[in-house]
This record gives sequence, C-alpha cells and structure tokens, in this order.
Amino acid sequence: MNKRPTKAEIRRELESQVRDFLEQGGSLEQIERGVSGRFDQNGPIKSNAIVFDEPKEGRTLLTDVVATIEARKHPEPVKKKPRRSTPKKKMIYDDFGEPLRWEWVEE
Repeated sequence: MNKRPTKAEIRRELESQVRDFLEQGGSLEQIERGVSGRFDQNGPIKSNAIVFDEPKEGRTLLTDVVATIEARKHPEPVKKKPRRSTPKKKMIYDDFGEPLRWEWVEE
C-alpha cells in the first residue's frame, strides 16, 4: 500500500515549484482576498452543465426484463408429493359407549 503524502510534504513541493517558476523568470500577481476568478463576476456562473437542446429521446420499456428478474428472485415453491396416509388405530364403541375393539383406519 502506498504511503500518502502529508500536508507538510505537499506544502514543501508547492513551495519548491513556485520557487523554480520565479527563478526561471516567472512573475506572480497578488489578488485581493474574496475576488472571484471569473472574468464576468456579475453574470451567471457558467459551468459544464448539461444543455437540453436535443429533442427528447424515447424510452426503452423494460417490463419484460424486470419481470424475468423478479421471477428469478422469487422462484415457485417446489410442490411436495402428498404423503401417503398411515393407518391409525381407532377405538370402536358399542351403542352404550362401551369399547368393543380397535380398528386400523386410513384417513
């Protein structure tokens, strides 16, 4: 991982570049604090904004694509095979409520 330069190192580098510029015959102009760098300071700020000169483009419908993606997100649950019912023991009673016998019944 590369070590990032500290603020002091960046400051020293800038000072050496300014010193080299001045030694080669360059000159600096002192500007008052708060003055803008724009040429026309009273007009609107011009930037690299998007210009809406072109006609509006048609949109591409993606409903089919979105539907397939959503279908992949939520797959249909796997249907389980119905379990074979197991016979159960059931008590058979007579008319008076007395137990008679057990029978195996499939439900």
